[in-house]
Amino acid sequence: MKRIGIAGFGTIGRAVARHIENSDLPLALAAVSAGDRARAQAAMAQLARPVPIVDTSELVALSDVIVDSAPTAAFRDIAEATLCAGKTLVTVSGAALMQWPGAAGFARDHGGRIILATGALLGLDAVRAAAIGSIHSVTMVTRKPVKSLVKADHVVRNGIDLTEIDEPLKIFEGSAREGAIAFPANVNVAAALGLAGTGPDQTRLEIWADPALTRNTHRIVVDSDSARFELAIENIPTDENPGTGRITAQSIVAALHDLVSPIRIGT
Repeated sequence: MKRIGIAGFGTIGRAVARHIENSDLPLALAAVSAGDRARAQAAMAQLARPVPIVDTSELVALSDVIVDSAPTAAFRDIAEATLCAGKTLVTVSGAALMQWPGAAGFARDHGGRIILATGALLGLDAVRAAAIGSIHSVTMVTRKPVKSLVKADHVVRNGIDLTEIDEPLKIFEGSAREGAIAFPANVNVAAALGLAGTGPDQTRLEIWADPALTRNTHRIVVDSDSARFELAIENIPTDENPGTGRITAQSIVAALHDLVSPIRIGT
């Protein structure tokens, strides 16, 4: 039985907890941590089998695997605590991981492991396979509903007014690394693509605010010496947070399933 600790008990963390409760696989929720303890306690009351709400160090001690669903700014502290204990961290914070170039060495030195769950972006198995050879170019175009972007750091910092637009507006163009810095909470998928393929500095990214959309959409074009392929996905947002797709939490659950399932599908 794998004991799962969840760091961050917001939209994603609560969904993961519900999936663990309903799973027939050998997974058990051990504890959670949260920045807003009162809010976490209210959410915990909705689970059939409530668990303790603890700080990060105790969470790591009680768990075999830590799920990181906390705000991006908390990633490094959670990751270091988990890896120092020689345990596994499952995260969707591709942007934060990309900005920690020593992550692989740190994990290796302490006998820990980081798994970047990427279900919100399809086709990464193909991208990783292509990267074994030579990738010539990777381009990603992200289009999101206005409400998903109005509070983004880059939009607020640059005074971009999205409230009155009536047609698609390109608000960013650059590399995946630059995009992750400008939109740390909005483009984890672009960071994951950069890490899987030709590198975050060579992966080109465009971000558009589109008032006609109700879903976050991503279109990727990869050209390599083994294949040329195009990928497209429309992610349905959660009711609680329009910036978070429903499939994000499910991608974490799928990664947890891989840890305990006798058969794994996909690389």
